[in-house]
Amino acid sequence: MAITRVEPVHVQVRTDWLTGRPREIRWGERVFSITNIAAVRRETAAYPVEVGPSTTFEVDTIGARLALTFRHRGRRWTVDGVDTSERRAA
Repeated sequence: MAITRVEPVHVQVRTDWLTGRPREIRWGERVFSITNIAAVRRETAAYPVEVGPSTTFEVDTIGARLALTFRHRGRRWTVDGVDTSERRAA
């Protein structure tokens, strides 16, 4: 299972009020509920100057795993990668 990088797509994300973790993604007319957060990568110390700090969440939804990135400087959420392969039992 590998996430395929895609051109970043701006999305709207609902987050948990206290922790800031994503709960729901609105991508155009579609709404994806997040069922699991598989990984979190924080790039707040070392990052490209032109991009600024970011936090990337690998999140599971009903149909896919997404690489969801929050750009701190611009306060924007983007989907940077998608994996639609079948989920394997853990």
